[in-house]
Amino acid sequence: MSTPAPPAGCPDCLARGWSWVRLRRCVTCGRVGCCDSSRGAHAHGHHVRSGHPLVLSLDPGEDWAWCFADEVFLVRSGESGSGTSRRQPC
Repeated sequence: MSTPAPPAGCPDCLARGWSWVRLRRCVTCGRVGCCDSSRGAHAHGHHVRSGHPLVLSLDPGEDWAWCFADEVFLVRSGESGSGTSRRQPC
C-alpha cells in the first residue's frame, strides 16, 4: 500500500491566501491542516471540532505523530528517543 502524496498546502490557508509553516494529516479521516506554528493552526482546529486526536507530520524525512488529546509526541519504535515527549512538535 502506497502513502498518498503530500498536498500542495493547507487547504484552509490556501482558501484564505495565507502561508503555513508545516503540514499535518489527520490519522482518522485524512484531512490536512497546518501546524500550531502556522497562522491558522488548522490541524489543531480540526481536532477541536472533530475530536480526532492524532496527526502525522507531512514533512519530508519526518516519521512521527502527535496526539492532541494526550499531548504526546509519538515515534516508531527503533528510532532515537524514548518514544514520547511533552513538547509541541512544530
